[in-house]
Amino acid sequence: MMKFQFIVGLLLLTLVRISASNFTQNVSLNVKNMSLEQVFKIVESQSGYVFLYDGVNFKKQRVSLSVEDTPIEQVLETCLKDLPVAWKIVDQNILLKKDENKLKKTEVVVQQARSTIKGTVTDDTGAPLPGTTITVVGSTRGVITDIDGKYVIEVEPSDKLTFSLIGMQSQTVEVGNRKEINIVLKEKVDELQEVTIVAFGKQKKESMVASITTIDPKELKTASSNLTTALAGRMAGLISFQRSGEPGLDNAEFFIRGVTTFGYKKDPLILIDNNESTSNELARLQTDDIASFSIMKDATAVALYGSRGANGVILITTKSGKEGAVKFNVRFEESISQPTMLPEVADPITYMNLHNEAVKTRNTLGILPYSPTKVANTLDPNRNMYVYPATDWYQMMFKDFSNNHHLNFSASGGGQVAKYYVAGSFSNDNGILKVDKRNNFNNNVELNRYTLRTNVNINMTRTTEVIARLSGAFDSYNGPRSGGSDVFWQVMNSNPVMFPAYYLPDKNNEYTSHILFGNATSSSGTTPIYNNPYAQMVSGYKEYTISQINLQFEFNQELDFITKGLKLRGMFNTSNYGYFDISRGYSPFYYNVGRYEKGTDTYILQSLNEGSEWLTFSEGPKTLTVTTYFESALNWARTFSNKHDLGAQLVYTMRQYKETQTEGGTNLQKSLPHRNLGLAGRLTYAFDGRPR
Repeated sequence: MMKFQFIVGLLLLTLVRISASNFTQNVSLNVKNMSLEQVFKIVESQSGYVFLYDGVNFKKQRVSLSVEDTPIEQVLETCLKDLPVAWKIVDQNILLKKDENKLKKTEVVVQQARSTIKGTVTDDTGAPLPGTTITVVGSTRGVITDIDGKYVIEVEPSDKLTFSLIGMQSQTVEVGNRKEINIVLKEKVDELQEVTIVAFGKQKKESMVASITTIDPKELKTASSNLTTALAGRMAGLISFQRSGEPGLDNAEFFIRGVTTFGYKKDPLILIDNNESTSNELARLQTDDIASFSIMKDATAVALYGSRGANGVILITTKSGKEGAVKFNVRFEESISQPTMLPEVADPITYMNLHNEAVKTRNTLGILPYSPTKVANTLDPNRNMYVYPATDWYQMMFKDFSNNHHLNFSASGGGQVAKYYVAGSFSNDNGILKVDKRNNFNNNVELNRYTLRTNVNINMTRTTEVIARLSGAFDSYNGPRSGGSDVFWQVMNSNPVMFPAYYLPDKNNEYTSHILFGNATSSSGTTPIYNNPYAQMVSGYKEYTISQINLQFEFNQELDFITKGLKLRGMFNTSNYGYFDISRGYSPFYYNVGRYEKGTDTYILQSLNEGSEWLTFSEGPKTLTVTTYFESALNWARTFSNKHDLGAQLVYTMRQYKETQTEGGTNLQKSLPHRNLGLAGRLTYAFDGRPR
């Protein structure tokens, strides 16, 4: 846990330093007799700054300089020390202004053909956009809007102006004879709205031929904290069903277009950020963290995954930060859970009559389990409820509903160099089991789940991107020793008239501290043989803890210097999963009625066994799994003559899985890792936007 906290802290510290550094970086140069304009371009590629200057010609100014890891301010002072130029750093821009006397005023050299253009830059709501960069296309001349979104610039009628701001779509307009140009900038459109996520990449929606269904993540938001329960009915070809509603065991099972293989794996391949994941990891994923959700159905769509994708592929991409100011999102939900349908059971009198009838039909001379006297006494509303019980076990042990809570928080933002997305969530799901107040522990189902996700995208250079992803999910469970599903099974298979859940103390047990649980014996013995589901439920509890941590690094490099459209991508992911559980409980004391005095309506209890009044401790299995995944892909895409779209991809994958489990001891086979290697390729061609 300390190691996990250190990693999270390091990532967040890196993020803060990136955001707060104001692009102040060191550069290295070794140039001889090079023009200042070329030197500035080298500095731009190393630092991420953009040089803006108007009325100054740096093509004729040459400089020789050799510096190593030197602050950019020092480099600027050295390069401009003999020139009548003043400079200033504003955000990620370096403004250069001609200044004969080294003053901080800008002297604009007005050429004879130039005119002054002014205007205002706003967003689509009319709010001003300060800090917008306005540059003349084909030159390095430019200005920045003030706090009111206003600007003034000297241009020629033939010039074009480009308006750009972090997080907004750039816009280019022609000047012409206009004296005022007002611009409205729109937010950048999410790339995922224009493309579909496919195997190991992205593809334009209009060129799709494979059977891929994309779901809007907003449609997956339900009152449940389990994502798998939200899949049914939201896409064609997916069959989903849920076997249990118990928190922690409520994962839905699903198939895509049926089952095509038999054996150890019948469910679809689940990929979260291209990393193979389990249905449990999918269940813990927060819908607020999902950027795209795709279902790949046919052979064309899943071919690159080989036999692993024989039953379809669920491909999920988590959110990344977007350029712009930090945005916060907080969502809190309060929900109620209750059974939608319960099986109908016979009332106690019908139960006894049918049981007697069943014995008679098999053996006419058989001894009836319930005498006419017992049936008659059970019908009496004034009877002693403990001597002649009619127990509704479900009503005795289950509540009508439970309250659940869910909280999700996220923050995202960034600039052109770094973008970040940080999210966390907490969910509390409870069962509907009742708790006996005579115990000092809670045997009801309670599942607390914590998740954390951090995605950081860093543009190391204009052609190099590094992505770091860190996610963690932690479950803390408390519930009955045998599980909530087993408790329900015991209720449905228990006798309602043989004994009550527990007895009120008689004279001999007035000072007994333990619960006097009811039970019965066979006609020839004294050992309790019947199931008392209430005693089994309240006599102990179980706790388990699950931790899942994923750490992923991705590297993207454009290789246009080799050939246009060539890209290299590499990804490394390591996943650690841990599970352990413990159970605590005591042995119930069972009693039945030894003698009953109807006149005084009193009974004497008879002990059936020797129980215990203290909690025993037993350890369950401990499981630790480590999964390592590496992926490398080479992509090439070009368009020729505006009609011929060619694409090629080569992918190499390696996955290693190793499990350590203490239950039942260890053996050689379990101690060895499982490894899978793969090499796949894809070639695509589209003519005039239509795939071939």
